[in-house]
Amino acid sequence: MRRPARSSVCLSLTGALSGLLLAGFGAAPPAWSQPSALLDSVKQNPQRGKDLCQQLRQFNAQGQSFTSSQVTAAVAQQQNLSSADAEVLVMYTVTFYCEDVR
Repeated sequence: MRRPARSSVCLSLTGALSGLLLAGFGAAPPAWSQPSALLDSVKQNPQRGKDLCQQLRQFNAQGQSFTSSQVTAAVAQQQNLSSADAEVLVMYTVTFYCEDVR
């Protein structure tokens, strides 16, 4: 009996892993709705975005970038968010409300 070539085994494993990953993404949309609701809250309340801009400017004045892990952690703690949600919120806010923040 002849064994399959090593490359065909790798391709089979790659295909199987790809299928599992794609199947996993089928469960992801409900998780995606949380950041959407978070961003909608800033859209509906621009003052929230402006307040966050002011806070981010203070971090800039201290030499910290809005992309730093310290800023993300501070925003997450202050707003009771996960670090991933805080990062999304900060990026969205900087993009639409305070492009001067670095």
